[in-house]
Amino acid sequence: MMFNRHFCRRMYLGVAGILDKTVWGFVNFNRGVNGIQSRVRDTRMRLVGLTGGISSGKSTVSNLFKSHGIPVVDADLVARNVVKKGTGGWKKVVATFGDEILQSDGEVDRARLGQIVFSDPGKRQVLNKLLAPYISSGIFWEIFKLWIKGFKVIVLDIPLLFEAKMDRWTKPIIVVWVDPVTQLQRLMARDGTSEEDAHDRINAQMSLDLKRSRADIVIDNTGSLDDLKEHFREVLFEVTRPLTWTEFGLSRQGALFILGSVIVGVIVCKKQQLRTDG
Repeated sequence: MMFNRHFCRRMYLGVAGILDKTVWGFVNFNRGVNGIQSRVRDTRMRLVGLTGGISSGKSTVSNLFKSHGIPVVDADLVARNVVKKGTGGWKKVVATFGDEILQSDGEVDRARLGQIVFSDPGKRQVLNKLLAPYISSGIFWEIFKLWIKGFKVIVLDIPLLFEAKMDRWTKPIIVVWVDPVTQLQRLMARDGTSEEDAHDRINAQMSLDLKRSRADIVIDNTGSLDDLKEHFREVLFEVTRPLTWTEFGLSRQGALFILGSVIVGVIVCKKQQLRTDG
């Protein structure tokens, strides 16, 4: 088969462009939240969004994914890390809310901070804006580490998936849903809180019905744990179905395959060029 120079150049630039989207989307995460979000849309493998509401059972579903070998990036864990003493997030929060939110060891008293922001929507919005860049960068770094390890399917467990506009990263989006009465009863039983306090905490979040309307997959967790596990098996089948060619091409294995193709293509074109010049 004969390859002219024009064909070789087009082939190289086309494949290199795909490779650029794959690699540079991961290494340029330090360009800010907007840069991160736009890059991740182009570079994801299969990033599964998992969200729900307080006491909806999202954590149970997250643990089920882990038990089946699917890696989970926990946004709550990332959020705890970004406000550890001495971090940039810690400094921002203390500067905004004062030393009264600190424990005796200097760490943030999460319960105290929670009481402040749950009762004041304005302060809650301020806190979210302060920590959003740190949390987004932390989540992206966890994704990058899993990508390096070769995982092609990753679950992002993010309570504020829609509120933080992180849903644009993920497909499919899974919402763990329960009816309002069940949610209230479970929260009161779990935390031993009053009905009024439980209502306040539930109302501080986007409603589960609204989240359900924006989901690709809904897990109804109103029933028993056995019911949940049965439904989860169906979801697991959907999540672990074979990757599309696009998803594979943007996984680590796909990136290496593309890189290999580029190298082979360049060698073939160079040989053809030498023959032509000779």
